[in-house]
Amino acid sequence: MTALPAASIFPKTEVPRLGGGTLTLGVPQGGHDWQLVVVYRGLHCPLCKSYLATLQQLEADFNDLGVDVVTVSGDPEEKARAFRDEKELTLPIGYDLSLDQMDALGLYISDPRSEKETDRPFSEPGLFVINADGAIQIVDVSNAPFSRPDLDSLLSGIKFIRKNDYPVRGTHVR
Repeated sequence: MTALPAASIFPKTEVPRLGGGTLTLGVPQGGHDWQLVVVYRGLHCPLCKSYLATLQQLEADFNDLGVDVVTVSGDPEEKARAFRDEKELTLPIGYDLSLDQMDALGLYISDPRSEKETDRPFSEPGLFVINADGAIQIVDVSNAPFSRPDLDSLLSGIKFIRKNDYPVRGTHVR
């Protein structure tokens, strides 16, 4: 795993989209010029379910700031569909994120603790805000399900960044 540096160009990543077609991470849709990519662990993760439910409540607020919101996991289609249906999500959901794609995004990957958890390696949470230049404005990658950015704070931060032309932080090179 190699972390993606802040201000680097986000690697455009294609995955299948629930409902058909392809979801391209790093390419905003719907007339938006920024994109928020939320990588979730999968159907087995109760924290992911509540996090994405909160994200759905805030989706229109992100969209009002010009930010397209997408989600993705390494789950196969049937698990991604069950996840969506359980929480009645309407967010764009990508699935089948491969181990190579997880590596390319700098995500931590975990093995299941048991077959009851899941049946394959999966990524831990990741969040990327990609600006109009295709660069990573904000990156948050965790190695555990318990550490994720507060979505209300993130929304306020993006609003501030866009209003004040605030630069990408964390780019000092030594």
